[in-house]
Amino acid sequence: MWRKIFLFLTNFLLIITTAFAQTDIPPAPIINDEGGTVVIKGLLTYTNPFFTSGVAMPVIILEDQAGFVDRNRYFIMSPQSQTLAQITSDFYTSPVSYSLALPIEPQGEYRDVHFNDIPERGVQVFAVAYWENIWGDPFLEERDLGGGGWSTAYATTRVSPNPRDEAEIIGGAFVVYAPDDQQAFPSDFGPDGKLFTPDDPMVRLPQGYTVVILDTSPFTFDRSREANLNLLEPQGAELVDFSGLSYTNAFDAMVDMMRREYSFTEYKGINWDALYQEFYPRFQQAERDRDSTAYLFALRDFLWRIPDGHVGGVVRSLITYYWQETEGGLGIAIRETDDGRVLVNFIAPNSPASNAGMILGAEILSMNGVPIGQAISNVVPWTGPFSTIHNRRLEQLRYVVRFPIGQRVSLEYRNPNMTQPTTVTLTTTFEQESLTFSYYDTIGIEQPSGGLNLPVEYRQLESGYVYVKIYGFLDDNHLSIQLWERMMRYLNEEAVPGVIVDMRDNGGGWGWLANAMASYFFTETYPLGRSAYYNEDLGEFYSNPQGETRLLLPPQELRYSGPVAVLIGPGCASACETFSWAMSMKNRAVIVGQYPTMGLGGGVNDFIMPENQRIRFTVTRGLGPNGQINIEGRGVRPTIRVPVNEETLFTDEDVILNTAIDWLSSASRLNERQMGDILMNEKIEGTLQVGTRLYYNFRPPQDAYYTIQVYNPDGLLDTVLSINSPDRATNDDIAVGEFNSTIDRVYLQANTTYRIEVKGYNDRDAGDFTLMITYAP
Repeated sequence: MWRKIFLFLTNFLLIITTAFAQTDIPPAPIINDEGGTVVIKGLLTYTNPFFTSGVAMPVIILEDQAGFVDRNRYFIMSPQSQTLAQITSDFYTSPVSYSLALPIEPQGEYRDVHFNDIPERGVQVFAVAYWENIWGDPFLEERDLGGGGWSTAYATTRVSPNPRDEAEIIGGAFVVYAPDDQQAFPSDFGPDGKLFTPDDPMVRLPQGYTVVILDTSPFTFDRSREANLNLLEPQGAELVDFSGLSYTNAFDAMVDMMRREYSFTEYKGINWDALYQEFYPRFQQAERDRDSTAYLFALRDFLWRIPDGHVGGVVRSLITYYWQETEGGLGIAIRETDDGRVLVNFIAPNSPASNAGMILGAEILSMNGVPIGQAISNVVPWTGPFSTIHNRRLEQLRYVVRFPIGQRVSLEYRNPNMTQPTTVTLTTTFEQESLTFSYYDTIGIEQPSGGLNLPVEYRQLESGYVYVKIYGFLDDNHLSIQLWERMMRYLNEEAVPGVIVDMRDNGGGWGWLANAMASYFFTETYPLGRSAYYNEDLGEFYSNPQGETRLLLPPQELRYSGPVAVLIGPGCASACETFSWAMSMKNRAVIVGQYPTMGLGGGVNDFIMPENQRIRFTVTRGLGPNGQINIEGRGVRPTIRVPVNEETLFTDEDVILNTAIDWLSSASRLNERQMGDILMNEKIEGTLQVGTRLYYNFRPPQDAYYTIQVYNPDGLLDTVLSINSPDRATNDDIAVGEFNSTIDRVYLQANTTYRIEVKGYNDRDAGDFTLMITYAP
């Protein structure tokens, strides 16, 4: 009885003390006091040209800001806290209008933002924010939210542009719900310039909803029944527009911006001062002559001097000149073999080459008296610039046989059935067949019959493997995931023995979508790297040490753990390479191809130049887990390289696909190797191959508890360790996020031989390791 009375009095005194303490806090000065906000309306304005790309299910929600209050970057707002707004205009036309009816009592998380010694129920803090719903039901989950946290763009709040502030909210507006009139809330930023810290000045909020405007000092507290709040586009996302400037002023502005913001200046050795001095006179002359064509050529040639396949945007406006220079052909396409020969692998019927007696397989020796290798190197393709040497060389091979119509060309060649070369002079004619063939032949696929493809298409081959082709990561994001998950269910339900993912004709798109789709092939999360970008506030490139990209795993039933082969080629660009890179991590898939990918390893921005020229350049640099540039300028390389020779050039078979099928057939067969004995405290160095299991024999010197460890020096080899002890002890990871394996305190008896197994996770990992056995502590 006395305990109950004591608890009652304690709680009563707590309530009285809290109320008494709050009377020392002044009430918030209210404007437009109409009893509290009921409806919020506003506009979402965007200028970024990529904003709507791939978006099929846009949502505007009441977003719980408990993550920001806690400074928890991994906070996941609950589905019940997400009140959906109605989008009341065409989403694909800016500005977008919305209307959000507030719930009577929201279901967000309460936070006590009054940092004193008295516990209070606190308030619920919200922003209105735009998101894209891709996964699951109409509400957002961890993958939709990019891992959690709070909005940093297109919300009613505004965050600091300084990355070292770690997305600190510095302005905009909150929507705050107070359950009664005794809850405290900041009336301004405190001396530290941050919200929800102990130095904040406080006021008491009335019960219900209050809109808090953070852009005034002190804050403005608005209780209008209908509030108007716009969603803010961040400064870095706005479209930069130089179109209103003169040619020379726009050139000055462009070079100044690229000098600061282009991602790979040092990596590629670009001298902006030298480029400026070289090209400024051409822009000046075009401006003086009011010659838009001369301006466009100057702009094109300037961009071509930046060796980055993401850079460009002028060629469409010069398409007439492109065709004048390239629409004439000889009727041939050529490829360069691994041993350096240049062979004809296509001849159009009734073309100048075929009429002269040239046949398939002919070796080209010279063109217009210049050795063919040098003639190829002299070509400046219209399809530039290029990030990689191999992509430039392949395009030079395509365009060395393109000319204006009616041009006379001298060719020295040798047919396969000839011992002596032949020299002929041919006149080019209009023909496009060889140019089209060379594009699809270079990237390693057949010419498609139509363009009505789904973003993801798949079929089951006679071998039982499933072949899937991803055409890009910038189509319909929601549809891409629906198709992908449908395939994943089939793979698991039907126990499909292997998958081939064809990325050869994938031009890229959203890198986050590429990583998300790759994650379905993993059962553990892995670090993939991070990005670096120029920050205006810091005046330098910055990579957030906490901004590491990791795989966000789908539900268990949607993960596929069987063998995977990824087909790549020089047509795999940007986000396509992001996917391929992710699949190469932990040797999850073999990468099959004749050439590396295109080598475009960064994010891009567009801006507008005079004559309505939309120019693109690279503004973020992709970094691997080791902090080094991982894709730009090199691409993702095949782990199984298909040679370029007569056998692979002159066949109707898809040699890259067939190589992948052959590998899958062999991957299903495990290679078990007996490695001999291991002694107490002995360190054994070994190497794991994909599909290999290694076995060691151990005879304990005495009955005791032992610790068995297998580890990789860099911690990136994911091993599984087992021993045939009575309890069949096994270990995958020593700890979450650590891939080394340890069997700790396993009891083993003397004079008994035990078998220790070392293998890669899912038999897919490969790398060096050290195995050691010690007494357990």
